[in-house]
Amino acid sequence: MARLAVNIDHVATVRQARGIDEPDPVLAAGLAELAGAEGIICHLREDRRHIQDRDLSLLRQTVKTRLNMEMAAVEEMIRIALKTHPDLVTLVPEKREELTTEGGLDVIAKMDHYRKTVDRLKSAGILVSFFVDADPDQIRAAHECGGDIVEIHTGHYADASNEDDASRLFGRIKGGVESAQENGLRISAGHGLNYVNVKPFKVLPQIEEYSIGHSIVARAVLVGFERAVREMLELVKDF
Repeated sequence: MARLAVNIDHVATVRQARGIDEPDPVLAAGLAELAGAEGIICHLREDRRHIQDRDLSLLRQTVKTRLNMEMAAVEEMIRIALKTHPDLVTLVPEKREELTTEGGLDVIAKMDHYRKTVDRLKSAGILVSFFVDADPDQIRAAHECGGDIVEIHTGHYADASNEDDASRLFGRIKGGVESAQENGLRISAGHGLNYVNVKPFKVLPQIEEYSIGHSIVARAVLVGFERAVREMLELVKDF
């Protein structure tokens, strides 16, 4: 049975839009866990556009399942991770001008840097995941850098404008899953997945966890946070 990890970044996005203290992503994390989520994800960006240092600190104190800190592999974030000690760090690309993460990490371009980053995090007992496209070379590089997990970027599939493109891109994801298996990596998937486009993933039982945020937060506006999480959990729990 696949796990659902809920990304609470966009709860913080709504809060930051007004510069006040609500809605609180920490409270949302608690509701997600009460609804059955088995992980909480937050991305502490260098520009602090949504999740704040305060959120991460409180989440570390209150999350009862598994806290996954997404971050760029930069010195500031490495130090924060070593101080906060999340259960898992997911290394992601980050650009100031992007609306959201646009693609997977280019591990090959900076392998020596990523090896050193992984060594520092794992020495502190923190699991490390690489957020990568479904590219066998990038997946192999993540393994060679010491990663425990790869999170396969599903955003291009989610953004497909027609069924043919979606089918082709889903086939690429399947190839990425097979490559991760061959390299002995644990597998998660996420970015852009919603209550409709996640359904085909039932044929990929190798994926242990789905990282989903925006579509849950969007539905929560209409039906409530706990119900939105439960409805997504019903979809992925039998995968």
